[in-house]
Amino acid sequence: MFQHAIVRLPGSNFAEGLTTVHLGAPKFDRVLEQHAAYCQALRECGVTLTILDADLRYPDSTFVEDTAVITPHRAILTRPGAASREGEVDAIRPAIASFYPAMLHIHAPGTLDGGDICEAGDHFFIGLSHRTNEAGAEQLAAHLASQGYTSSTIDVRTMTSILHLKSGISYICDNTLMVMEEMAANPSFAAHNLIRVSKEESYGANCVRVNDRVLVATGFPKLTDELIARGFKPLALDMSEFQKMDGGLSCLSLRF
Repeated sequence: MFQHAIVRLPGSNFAEGLTTVHLGAPKFDRVLEQHAAYCQALRECGVTLTILDADLRYPDSTFVEDTAVITPHRAILTRPGAASREGEVDAIRPAIASFYPAMLHIHAPGTLDGGDICEAGDHFFIGLSHRTNEAGAEQLAAHLASQGYTSSTIDVRTMTSILHLKSGISYICDNTLMVMEEMAANPSFAAHNLIRVSKEESYGANCVRVNDRVLVATGFPKLTDELIARGFKPLALDMSEFQKMDGGLSCLSLRF
């Protein structure tokens, strides 16, 4: 059960952030509307929000998930793989420290984005990507092991369809993984119940289980129907403007 979440308001220069997709420039008025709806959805799920002001120094900083990996025991501050985002960690540190005064860190030469980390119960999948390298993954694995968690790596560096591991998989509890079809055959997922997401709905694989609801992006009816058929309670949110900047539902909050 999540009790808290940290979010950061998008800045007026949000469209100047990093992106690998070609879906056009986000419309800022809609960015704000969609972010407000996301925050309201978290509240409806019973989560208390810490809302940080926009930080114009870092256009990508509304994607707070990349700055930390938070377990019930400790917060682990990351070291983002994009040089332009490194300062986001120091910027969010005080907000995280108000809940977790003693924090762990990822150090050079390691790089690690929170979007590459999928918590699945007591096991963590760590994505090796163009943002998270082996040294970062090894450091995180050691931090997690010290807390009693196991971990394994999933290499997504040859995939052109996703930026981060969690762009393609989400753990929604009850030993169930939402997995895009391109990744579904990975033997690392064999012990889980899989909801396979078709290629045309692959963006929808980035879901977020928040207490008794599953936040899902709008526009993916097959995926939503499958969740309902399996007894989950989806809560659909429009993510069109964040999709233009490689963002998904999980990216917009740190939940604990």
